[in-house]
Amino acid sequence: MESNPVRGVIIIIMSFTLSNKSILITGGTGSLGKALTSYIYEKYPDIKRLVIFSRDEQKQFQMAQDYPNHRYPSIRFFIGDVRDRDRLIRAMRGIDFVIHAAAMKHVPIAEYNPDECIATNVGGAQNVVHACLETGVQRVVALSTDKACAPINLYGATKLTSDKLFVAANNISGENPIKFSVVRYGNVMGSNGSVIPFFIKKKKEGRLPITDSNMTRFNISLRQGVEMVMHALEHAWGGEVFVPKIPSYHITDVATAICPDCEQVIVGIRPGEKVHEEMITPSDSFHTYDLGKYYTILPTTPRWNLDDYINRFKAKAVPTGFSYNSGENTEWETVESLRKLIRENVDDSI
Repeated sequence: MESNPVRGVIIIIMSFTLSNKSILITGGTGSLGKALTSYIYEKYPDIKRLVIFSRDEQKQFQMAQDYPNHRYPSIRFFIGDVRDRDRLIRAMRGIDFVIHAAAMKHVPIAEYNPDECIATNVGGAQNVVHACLETGVQRVVALSTDKACAPINLYGATKLTSDKLFVAANNISGENPIKFSVVRYGNVMGSNGSVIPFFIKKKKEGRLPITDSNMTRFNISLRQGVEMVMHALEHAWGGEVFVPKIPSYHITDVATAICPDCEQVIVGIRPGEKVHEEMITPSDSFHTYDLGKYYTILPTTPRWNLDDYINRFKAKAVPTGFSYNSGENTEWETVESLRKLIRENVDDSI
């Protein structure tokens, strides 16, 4: 164990474990929540308590079939909405770690229902922050999205606001040693509502709708997303936005990988959609560091000493003006690699 004195705050670095700890996942019945649950029981079967917090009773019922109480006595299914601060506080009593995955994430739905999107993604984030501060939670990781980087749609704007709330939460915690951090990544392969399941469903029609033939996206597997969340949970000092180094793909290559004989029909970009996504902008470059496997955007006013952080993680500042854009990436998936990944992670019949 080692300690780092940082502007009146002591950062204690010790071996990390979830053994005999309690963890809560908001939006726990979603794709990532289920993948996190599987990972946690794989790595930490002696976890004290795992609380799946979500508002969809049917999804909780279905997930509970995979985790029967006689085999997983530590799991709890807790109906609740992140819009309800009192319910969050009740759910977080005795919780050590929180992963905030709940969100409204569909771009067109958010554009049509702005009040609902703001209430969940911004108001919900505020509620999670305050509930964690009131209940003795030790560490919090909030999930972000590449659409929060230079956003052009409401969903991205609300997630950027959420990111700012979680980063700033470290500055309002006072003497509370809690640490808030954020993970930001691109399209999760095979997640609910993403393009790959959509194309798989549409291929029987012999035509796949393509928004723009030049469109690119970052690609990350569910497992990689889970590992990134766990990395942040273990290593964050508070206030970082972690960004993975992952490949991009052309949307036309995804379509070809799924159905090489299908006609690709250009239908136009949807409202609020970009041709290329970003995860780090040139404006972020002044506070961005390369950690090896990940980049991290550091807070402008950290509670800890920057030199200590750089030395601890061998962090290297990126060049001024650096950006991380799916269309300008140096690593790319091919049709063949995409087909292999889809077979391994989504549908083995492709």
